[in-house]
Amino acid sequence: MLDAVDAVLVRELQRDGRATFQALADRVGLSRTAVRARVQNLLETEVVRVVGIVHAAVVGAEAIGHVSVTVDGSAREVAAAVAGQPAVSFTALTAGPYDLVAQVRTRDDAALAAEVDHIRSVPGVRAAEVFRSISTVRDTHAVVRELGEVTLDDIDWRLLQELQRDGRAPYTRLAHIIGLSQAATRARVVRLMRTGVIQVTGLADPLALGAAELGGFGLVVTGALRKVAEAVAAQEGVRYLATGFGRYDIVGQAEAASRAQIVAVLDAIRAVPGVTVRESWHHLDVVKESYAVELPERPLNGA
Repeated sequence: MLDAVDAVLVRELQRDGRATFQALADRVGLSRTAVRARVQNLLETEVVRVVGIVHAAVVGAEAIGHVSVTVDGSAREVAAAVAGQPAVSFTALTAGPYDLVAQVRTRDDAALAAEVDHIRSVPGVRAAEVFRSISTVRDTHAVVRELGEVTLDDIDWRLLQELQRDGRAPYTRLAHIIGLSQAATRARVVRLMRTGVIQVTGLADPLALGAAELGGFGLVVTGALRKVAEAVAAQEGVRYLATGFGRYDIVGQAEAASRAQIVAVLDAIRAVPGVTVRESWHHLDVVKESYAVELPERPLNGA
């Protein structure tokens, strides 16, 4: 567990991964030097990783599937094989109706179907059931608003590649890479963030923040789906929520400090008018969580 100061620093980095050391120092009431040392320690020990998450529309990865898998034999071996697919952004071993769950992000439904077929072909996979996400209502680690009109050039693309690898890359290094002044480089990075092209955020170790339990749920809804989804997304502890088609109307993830609190989150969701919890599951071990994507060599037309 982190002390109170480090916990605040992690939360601030989740809110703004490129917050200056001075801004962080002002937030926690310590010197800039002390905060720099603390942040560097958090990064070196991987309590938090600061990365750039590129908007799905920019990279053509708007087709999202949540795949529930049952296996014969070793679930961990199957999960490792599934996690090895570049299009798989999240994989977890679970207790509940399925043995593991995965999230797949692709450019279109045809590519999504191909990725799911690949999962089905992994030795040990007995069945894979897909929930096709249509709208992401809440995601604590990604941009969910619509992308505005923005034109990207090759220099912007290079910046996106670098920020994906290191969200806190200094402007001096970025400027050297793209061959512009620090001021011009900063202006481009700020534009990319303000327009929603990229979100720079801290991916924190849940255990370090006291969120020892992670679970998922599938909901069916009566009434206006979007209104119900927004009410569920507003519940404390809900970290991800998407609407779509399949076995459920809504799929989500929740995190809490204990199993008792996870139960409380699910009870709060059940109390939302129009909601029925069809299934829920406990995440035993997160095998993969990555928001990095392979960027094309050039910006996509229309980005």
